[in-house]
Amino acid sequence: MFEKILIANRGEIALRIQRACREMGIKTVAVHSEADADAKYVKLADESVCIGPAPSIHSYLHVPAIISAAEVTDAQAIHPGYGFLSESADFSERVEKSGFVFIGPRAETIRLMGDKVSAKNAMKKAGVPVVPGVDGALPDDPAEIVKIARSIGYPVIIKASGGGGGRGMRVVHTEAALINAVTMTKTEAQAAFNNPMVYMEKFLENPRHIEIQILADQHGNAVYLGERDCSMQRRHQKIIEEAPAPHLNTKLRDKIGERCAEACRKIGYRGAGTFEFLYENDEFFFIEMNTRVQVEHPVTEMITGVDIVQQQIRIAAGEKLPFRQKDIQFRGHAVECRINAEHPYTFVPSPGRINTWHVPGGPGIRVDSHVYANYFVPPYYDSMIGKLIAYGDTREQAIARMRTALSEMVVEGINTNIPLHQELMQDAAFLQGGTSIHYLEHKLAEKMKGK
Repeated sequence: MFEKILIANRGEIALRIQRACREMGIKTVAVHSEADADAKYVKLADESVCIGPAPSIHSYLHVPAIISAAEVTDAQAIHPGYGFLSESADFSERVEKSGFVFIGPRAETIRLMGDKVSAKNAMKKAGVPVVPGVDGALPDDPAEIVKIARSIGYPVIIKASGGGGGRGMRVVHTEAALINAVTMTKTEAQAAFNNPMVYMEKFLENPRHIEIQILADQHGNAVYLGERDCSMQRRHQKIIEEAPAPHLNTKLRDKIGERCAEACRKIGYRGAGTFEFLYENDEFFFIEMNTRVQVEHPVTEMITGVDIVQQQIRIAAGEKLPFRQKDIQFRGHAVECRINAEHPYTFVPSPGRINTWHVPGGPGIRVDSHVYANYFVPPYYDSMIGKLIAYGDTREQAIARMRTALSEMVVEGINTNIPLHQELMQDAAFLQGGTSIHYLEHKLAEKMKGK
């Protein structure tokens, strides 16, 4: 087992990784930008290294500075968390070539699954169902593009091959809008991801977003830890996640879960990973794989009792998974609300000083956050300041506990999206379960119309 791990991230995930390490008796190195010098996880780390000024490009995305920090502190492994460099094959390769262990998949696996076209092809070969569409990048010939769209059937969605985070996507409902949409998406893809390749898929009208969590070791063992429903989204970004997914056929879940585990065995995957699907009319359609720990991993931890971050570390150290599929038991229900520093309905970011920070407690309540009273939320990074997780024996109990927890949570000095979460915990469609990925966007559009 490693003696010292460098955490190449910030915010709540840096603290989450640090806690996993401390429990395992592993020392931690926190790297931080100048803006995060007073962060809780920096103070709690065994060692800390400032790696640059506030902008991410000069700090959390600055690979030479992170590698140097690992060298001067004698760290043995680097955990990338999520976001930033977590899905960078080049970073993974550089870490390993520099003599450190990357806590995540091998570079070639990240490349394979990071490109959505090659990922779809790999999943097809593994027997995982994919959204109907083209197998490769769209050609340059407009006539060919029109022909492809007709064969798929409108509406279609144009996606950047190297995209993510809700960017590099355009829905096209008519042939007249097609070529312009392809051109614009290519331009956006080049600017955002340095890769102009785009592909085309059928646009599903009312799907749910359901994902399967997997763990795979370096010895050919892989298990799935059930599913999460992440359909409550705005601007393609999740704000509420839950496990298990309501009203889902468990036989179907197990079938698709086993296929995901088998896909991991076939591609030689190692570490934690998530297969993301659109789910409509009792059918799963693979859209992408995230080769890292997810923001919403706590809901899976709550219903399985498996510490996903610790398992990432153990796998990276060469250990075998300590359980088989038959050992994984699903108990109860968990819901997670992402607490963001933003206006609850316009989503305008709200950086600034938090004057009052009071978090809830009680049975089944977990708060993952790096924030404290008098903490200054910097304007340079993602707006998420914490995650509130509620667990119960049933979905109804988990939601009731979440309602109570949200009513107890006090954050003053900045705007947060807590009012939106409170509203959604009373929403009839959410309470029924099974809303589509478009539900929240439509609900908010109606709300803003009435103002």
